[in-house]
Amino acid sequence: MKTIRIEKEVEVAGKYDVIVAGGGVAGVAAAVSAARMGKKVLLIEKTISLGGLATIGLVNLFVPSCNGRGTKIIKGMAEEMLNLSIRYGYNCVPQEWKDGNEPGESATTRYITRFSINLYILQLTKWLKDEGVEILFDTVVSQPVMEGGHCSALIVENKTGTQCFEADIVIDATGDADVLYRAGVPTVQGKNYHTFYASVTDLKSCQDAVDKQDIQMIYQKRIFGGGANLFGGGHPEGKPFWYGTTAEDVTNYVVENHLEMLEKVTEDVPESRDITELPTMVQLRTTRRIDGDYTLTPADVYKHFEDSVSAMNDFEHRHFLYEIPYRVMIKSGFDNLIAAGRITSGDGYGWDLLRVIPPAIITGQAAGVAAAIAIDEKRAVYDMNIPKLQKLLTEQNVMIHFDDSLVNRELGPDADADFEKYDHI
Repeated sequence: MKTIRIEKEVEVAGKYDVIVAGGGVAGVAAAVSAARMGKKVLLIEKTISLGGLATIGLVNLFVPSCNGRGTKIIKGMAEEMLNLSIRYGYNCVPQEWKDGNEPGESATTRYITRFSINLYILQLTKWLKDEGVEILFDTVVSQPVMEGGHCSALIVENKTGTQCFEADIVIDATGDADVLYRAGVPTVQGKNYHTFYASVTDLKSCQDAVDKQDIQMIYQKRIFGGGANLFGGGHPEGKPFWYGTTAEDVTNYVVENHLEMLEKVTEDVPESRDITELPTMVQLRTTRRIDGDYTLTPADVYKHFEDSVSAMNDFEHRHFLYEIPYRVMIKSGFDNLIAAGRITSGDGYGWDLLRVIPPAIITGQAAGVAAAIAIDEKRAVYDMNIPKLQKLLTEQNVMIHFDDSLVNRELGPDADADFEKYDHI
């Protein structure tokens, strides 16, 4: 293979306690969490909009963060960010869960909501600025500067050119483990089914919005390129999976789905509808993740972990409870790199459990607190002061361990009927 060699001096444009790569919900949570711990924080985002898959990926769904029997499980910053998402826009929080209510065993619904994508993007920007986080938009992290297992800086590319930012701790919240992979941290390649969708508004949905006086009605319809669901139903027979970790694969995914969607939408009367929300990032969910010191699997249901950073419910099925061990976020030998969000270490459905919005936020929150502890105590992130981490997270309203009284082993995976319409998350 033909190669060329490039050597250049790069300006060191700044030094931070914590740099967060990626401005999805996990990255935002990590940045705010570290800033609240008194750290100087820079968040680097490759687009000009925060929220990642939750916003520009059109997955604007806070999946259930309760156990299916009226008890909130995933709280802390996940609930704070849910409340932020619905402060100025529409929502579909069930009535019995509104205003902080926790209905208990009488619950007939789960704690879940959709939200206004564009309003949330604006609110996340304001939230970061209010919390003292510095933001660098339209900037791609191209290379970590490694000294053995230590990342001393990140090289970035943006309109200014090539820049370097130094950090004590780096949190990878890219969604694709780009920083970790390029730093030499062991990672696992995932696979994705053929799924791509946009929001369509037509005259009927507009009339429904007027009749019901509810603006969210105009976003109820979707048009699909690929229409496979979470478990691969609808994936074309014989079609290769999408991986999303090469430029060619991403490009082919987008082009193929754009063309499929265009073919479907041209069947309609032009004046009768319009595509009102088109994703501006790939909607691939499991591209690449850290091969962490621990990997969460479905077999970990009802298991307690000494290093848990949060309890977690199963979003797809009622009753099943898990805990998120800190070890899914780190790899021994890499002293200042932490994973957050959908790149944490889970296998199979265990990866699905970790990647959705509430757990992604909570791992971001934990990453920010862990980063501050590592800096203050001058310790490697894999040598974490777990009792202190858990104490601080508990003070931030995180449920570290689920209560065993919430466990009912006689109840199997009871699919939540009012959640079936969200099978494309």
